[in-house]
Amino acid sequence: MTNIKLYHLGELMTNCYLVYDDNKDAFIVDPADKSDAMLKDIEKMGLKVRYLILTHGHGDHTGGIDFFKAAFPDVMLIASKKERNFLYDRKVSYGKGGIVADIWTADGDEMTVGSMKLKFISTPGHTPGGQCILVDRKLFSGDTLFHASIGRTDLWGGSFEDIEKSITEKLYKLPEDTAVYPGHMDATTIGYEMRYNPFV
Repeated sequence: MTNIKLYHLGELMTNCYLVYDDNKDAFIVDPADKSDAMLKDIEKMGLKVRYLILTHGHGDHTGGIDFFKAAFPDVMLIASKKERNFLYDRKVSYGKGGIVADIWTADGDEMTVGSMKLKFISTPGHTPGGQCILVDRKLFSGDTLFHASIGRTDLWGGSFEDIEKSITEKLYKLPEDTAVYPGHMDATTIGYEMRYNPFV
């Protein structure tokens, strides 16, 4: 069973997700900022954090990388290979820059974390290398798809044409009951967004 615990971190209250199975294997989606509360929960539950996974490279989603790497020395950072240059350049990522992943993913790549099967879906548009992570019928959509909204495309590397294509040609092909856990705002479902999202 895939369990999800939500934390709101950083100045923009970014959604950061602690995801774990019944065997205590875990990963963190978008380590936005440091979080002593999350560390306490991880210790209390006896979780083994294997990976930090980025949906994209903006600073409000990456600010806690060093904090969690210090807490878990063996943890590995995962990001889309299309986001490589973006993560490295602090001027376009609005973050600290110089970020290099341990594992670079491509569209369609799959991996397992404990009993959880992950699939990486390339969704450019908010940033050049944005990606979503599908676990069972749970989608971590980053800043690609929100509840009744979509990610900004007016920042460096953004493209409305790309994000629209990412959503309609990839995310909307998923089962309608797929739960969507975005980088900001409330959770939603693919079916709801197909019917009511005014932007796509």
